[in-house]
Amino acid sequence: MTENQGVRLQKYLAHAGVCSRRAAETLIIDGAVTVNHRVVTELGTRVDPNSDRVCVKGREIRAEEKRVYLLLHKPVGVITSCHHGDAKVVTDLVDVPERVFPVGRLDQDSSGLLILTNDGRIHHKLSHPSFDHEKEYRVRVAAPLSPAALARMEAGIRLKEGMTRPCKIRRQDEVSYTMVLQEGKNRQIRRMAHEVGHEVVTLKRIRMANIRLGQLKPGQWRHLSEGEVSELLKRTGIHSGKG
Repeated sequence: MTENQGVRLQKYLAHAGVCSRRAAETLIIDGAVTVNHRVVTELGTRVDPNSDRVCVKGREIRAEEKRVYLLLHKPVGVITSCHHGDAKVVTDLVDVPERVFPVGRLDQDSSGLLILTNDGRIHHKLSHPSFDHEKEYRVRVAAPLSPAALARMEAGIRLKEGMTRPCKIRRQDEVSYTMVLQEGKNRQIRRMAHEVGHEVVTLKRIRMANIRLGQLKPGQWRHLSEGEVSELLKRTGIHSGKG
């Protein structure tokens, strides 16, 4: 195969739903990928999806695998991971033949909307910090936030990674709020509240981009509709070939 033929190996793995393209690059560099029984560590390697046999850690990967998009209401106490020792993880809660993985994270102590998919393009687009999709949360704190605390959180809080982006906060009652973020630092809302002297009691994600949690109960899941998937791909630029 010449240099300009075929598909780049990391793109092939992402489109097959193995992982994001960036994670695929790490797998390749680490020697976890073989092409026609030979270990490949060069990121520029191209493969022919119709003739080459690609394996990751001994498991053959087929790019034509059906793409699956699931919405799960993650309960409190379940870990957002595919494997975590003996702990219960989000993939234990869904029942599909395809191997899916969660997009982004929700803390073990948090609940709400979580997307699971085998489409590595979506994982990359929605997880990467450079993409400005919105995430909406319902937050309950132990005591009312003062106007000054609200204003400070909306303007941005300095965490060890740097300043948080401006966000939108709307009061629901004395101790309940909705928050709309365009980023997802580790335990961000809990840490922002802590910085203004407050403690988050409950936190539930109710929206990511155009996908809404709706009436799903904790532990329930469903397939995204064709319309939801189409709009999600459109918003992330995948529909136009940018993925």
